[in-house]
Amino acid sequence: MAHRLTRAAVLRRGAIAGGALTVGGVGTAVLAAPAGAMTFPDSDLAYLRLLVGAELLALDYQGRALSSRLLSTGSTALFKQAVADDTAHYSGLVDLLGKGNVVAATSDDIDFAYPKGSFDSEAAILKLADQIQALALGAYVGALQSLQTPLIRLPVAQIAVNESQHAAALAALAGRPVLGRAFGPALQIDAVSAALSEFES
Repeated sequence: MAHRLTRAAVLRRGAIAGGALTVGGVGTAVLAAPAGAMTFPDSDLAYLRLLVGAELLALDYQGRALSSRLLSTGSTALFKQAVADDTAHYSGLVDLLGKGNVVAATSDDIDFAYPKGSFDSEAAILKLADQIQALALGAYVGALQSLQTPLIRLPVAQIAVNESQHAAALAALAGRPVLGRAFGPALQIDAVSAALSEFES
């Protein structure tokens, strides 16, 4: 029987239920699953769950930003593309967790809240979007550092590449340098969990 992942389970450190997991595709990646199911470490499943939380946060924020109708044409185009990309990321992560008989969190499981004034202007929207993007990218890089299962690393790395493209596009909109540090920061699982908790209402 599949385990329901609640809001608290996504945003809280603690015991993570294990399970057999075979690898499915993420985005354009097609990975051949081995004949028998693989047992993934609990720590890998914990990271997948937090990455799901990060994608849900990004999608929620992007949706609210688009609904505000304060974005310029260029920003609107970027946010719409980000929604499409992050929806694909989320679906891939859901597939991975589902193969392990774990039901991933959905938008109904988490109520997000944002600082006052987050949607008062395009500048405010882009500022927080940049922070949320940095959280997502750092989470994926941290996951790559910590994941034990090689077959999970490829789709996570592919998503990290796309998240870095989002970060560069946001920087361009804000008039900041597109290229960042030569070695981007990696967020550890506790830091990701704490950061996500700050957006939980």
